[in-house]
Amino acid sequence: MGQTYLAIVNPAAGGGRSRKLLGPALERLKAGGIEVKVAATRAQGDATEIARQAYGRGIRNFIAAGGDGTSYEIVNGLYPQALGKERPTLGFLPLGTGNSFLRDFSHQGVEYAIESLLANRSRACDVLRLRHRTGVIYFTNLLSMGFSADVATLRARRFSHWGEVGYQTSILLTLARFNRRPFPVRVDNGETFDDRPCLFLTFNNSKFTGGTMMIAPQAEINDGLVEYVRWGPIGRLGLIRNLPGLYDGTHIQHPLAERKSARRIEFQLDGPVDVMVDGEVLTLHCEELDVLPGALNVVA
Repeated sequence: MGQTYLAIVNPAAGGGRSRKLLGPALERLKAGGIEVKVAATRAQGDATEIARQAYGRGIRNFIAAGGDGTSYEIVNGLYPQALGKERPTLGFLPLGTGNSFLRDFSHQGVEYAIESLLANRSRACDVLRLRHRTGVIYFTNLLSMGFSADVATLRARRFSHWGEVGYQTSILLTLARFNRRPFPVRVDNGETFDDRPCLFLTFNNSKFTGGTMMIAPQAEINDGLVEYVRWGPIGRLGLIRNLPGLYDGTHIQHPLAERKSARRIEFQLDGPVDVMVDGEVLTLHCEELDVLPGALNVVA
């Protein structure tokens, strides 16, 4: 008999697509000798609580069956309690609309994820930890603020049921407003905080966001570092002309773009800002970001 996993399932992921695809995927895993127990979520935050309680009962192998939001919630259920203890393992059944993290390994989606689980193919993965004014969150993909977070926030709050049309509408409206502003940060105990206006900042553990956008082409999931990407106050036309570069990673070659690998980021914000964390939209007063090297095993 192979490994035993607890699959935490978001039945609403992918507009209900998760329900249709889950059964055949679980049958393939069972046929391959993997035992899978299933726990379904009913509301936001359920996956966090399910993972927290399961880890406390001694379960160490998990599958996120849904989108990026499902895996984000699971990670926040595992930490901080798993720190200094037996490292948990997280596999994926990417059944949602957004599955950016797995694109660092393959474009085959569910098929690749199932093959990885059957082959018991895992590797160490860093976990990023953000301390904010009212708590701590953990994530494995990225945190962004500025233009990209503005688009995600607008879509989540006004156009969440519009599908791709809602996403494109949010981009157009955010372009119309085009709010370039400073987000003061200090990298690795530097001498000063960088408070120059910018279009966006991203703090990345993996390369992709938004499914196919290669926002951090030099990021590695297990190097113990945050990949920090900054794009300065580019104009509307400049952004439109350079949009293709966001998908192939060449945007970091733009004169207004910068990237750094860092172990620690400090924030000096005036108050809470809208951020996007692993596909989730939050409003946080960010204070400090650091890395938990190799804290998680990912099956990929």
